[in-house]
Amino acid sequence: MLVILPPSETKSDGGRGAPLDLDTLSFPELNPIRKRIAEAIVDLASDLDASREALGLGRTQLGEIDRNADLWLAPTRPAIERYTGVLYDALDHGSLTRAGRSKAADRLAVGSALFGVVRAPDMIPAYRLSGGSKLPGLPTLASVWKPDLSDSLETVDDFVVDLRSGIYQQLGPIRGAVTATVVTEAADGSRKVVSHFNKHYKGLMARELVRTRRNVREVNALAAVLADAGQRAEIASDDTIVVVTD
Repeated sequence: MLVILPPSETKSDGGRGAPLDLDTLSFPELNPIRKRIAEAIVDLASDLDASREALGLGRTQLGEIDRNADLWLAPTRPAIERYTGVLYDALDHGSLTRAGRSKAADRLAVGSALFGVVRAPDMIPAYRLSGGSKLPGLPTLASVWKPDLSDSLETVDDFVVDLRSGIYQQLGPIRGAVTATVVTEAADGSRKVVSHFNKHYKGLMARELVRTRRNVREVNALAAVLADAGQRAEIASDDTIVVVTD
């Protein structure tokens, strides 16, 4: 099983790993695109105003531009430790047992506007780039990544659970992957898609999929894992699961 998480705009600082080496990353066939985008954001970092516009930054976020400027020189750390925020707090990778961290290394990956996708142990620096960013001299990131990212992900010989948000799914759609929708249900039975807490519940989903001993190869087994963890999961189709919250 491969669970693909969305990235986060917030990243942890520092790291103890050597500077970025694309050849060490998973899915090496994506390296030409990674290099093209990386060089574009490093070049862009020399122009503060253009960087702010392209990356959607406020005046208090200029440190993000410095991160991009130092992309090839900065220390690295595992991707699963680099990304932060609501989803990663719920996943709580640091609290997993040694066996759990080993499963996380095997089962977790993260979508990325810069790297396309990386596996949990891949060593990456801090950076700033969102799926909707428009870099000077390049088409949309979706155009840059398609179809190469989809082609790479579809070679994965595993059951894929795609927890990426819509804009990152658009960078590389995966045929046959199961996606998840989180909804809240009111007392009258009406439902609406959860926005903010969507990330929290997807983090909990990922944690259970890392910890489970079940052989999850299809959507029914996925729903069973979530039910075992006390989540209310409904199968909407062979490739869609709905998590219902109060």
